[in-house]
Amino acid sequence: MNSIVGTIGNAAPLVADAAPMVDPFGRAVTYLRVSVTDRCDFRCTYCMAENMTFLPKKDLLTLEELDRLCSAFIAKGVRKIRLTGGEPLVRKNIMHLVRQLGRHLGSNTGSGLEELTLTTNGSQLARHAEELYDCGVRRINVSLDTLDPDKFRKVTRWGDFGKVMEGIDAAQKAGLKIKLNAVALKDFNETEMPDMLRFAHGRGMDLTVIETMPMGEIEEDRTDQYLPLSELRADLERQFTFTDIDYQTGGPARYVTVAETGGRLGFITPLTHNFCESCNRVRLTCTGTLYMCLGQNDAADLRAALRATEDDGLLHAAIDEAITRKPKGHDFIIDRTHKRPAVARHMSVTGG
Repeated sequence: MNSIVGTIGNAAPLVADAAPMVDPFGRAVTYLRVSVTDRCDFRCTYCMAENMTFLPKKDLLTLEELDRLCSAFIAKGVRKIRLTGGEPLVRKNIMHLVRQLGRHLGSNTGSGLEELTLTTNGSQLARHAEELYDCGVRRINVSLDTLDPDKFRKVTRWGDFGKVMEGIDAAQKAGLKIKLNAVALKDFNETEMPDMLRFAHGRGMDLTVIETMPMGEIEEDRTDQYLPLSELRADLERQFTFTDIDYQTGGPARYVTVAETGGRLGFITPLTHNFCESCNRVRLTCTGTLYMCLGQNDAADLRAALRATEDDGLLHAAIDEAITRKPKGHDFIIDRTHKRPAVARHMSVTGG
């Protein structure tokens, strides 16, 4: 019989002896990425079309439902939750969810959350940074592909570089540690990477560079944007001295230390070198769909189980069934003949 270890307000209780999640390949699932909205106040050229059709707001889970789902995953062994989007900070009343999830941090029950974090474009950070820290968030990722304000506007279409810099300033002042994420784009920002490295490390921030992923229909051809990180690393090593390290943040990045700056640089390489052998992640969308792999289309509908009953037993069973279908790895292959993406859904739907 399940033993209840406590609840706050109307939130769902944690079940102390809920079965942990282990996939068919023996990998424990301890990391949940949650897309709280598919909407964004940017329209990055490699991520989405300029005139996107977003989900009707009525189709989204409520913040209370997202909290209950996340709490179920925590009870089943998730130790890290990352809130994503779209842009998570544009979701109305999002800080209510952040505060609710923060109650699981530092739990002494043995079934608590070790880290609550988020990935953001930085546009809303200036007004939310202090409250994020107050809710227990200690580390965030900020997506930033260029330090050139004009190029920034070009790649984001709608973004304001100045606001992002204000957000980074506010986040650091609030005590949040920041890692910058930069998507490597051929003929756009590869020559900027040395300056981005110096900028990030000069501000005490890590930098991670990411290969563009073929997800969702956009107006541009990603085959023209794709830059293998093996090439980028070789270029950078003409100026910097790298030492491979075992540093991990729970994600797929492989890190090096940079002798000249003293900072860390990460590489995420879904195309040239997949990172599936140690995958501990699943992704939950704002509609309650669980994707067991970013690069596959198989998914599980958790919304039906969530809304069928207040008893979390059915929800836990639906999660368990989904984990049995977690694949060994992704297969990002671009249909170059028809210039179609490998996965039809946009990154903003899955949450990165």
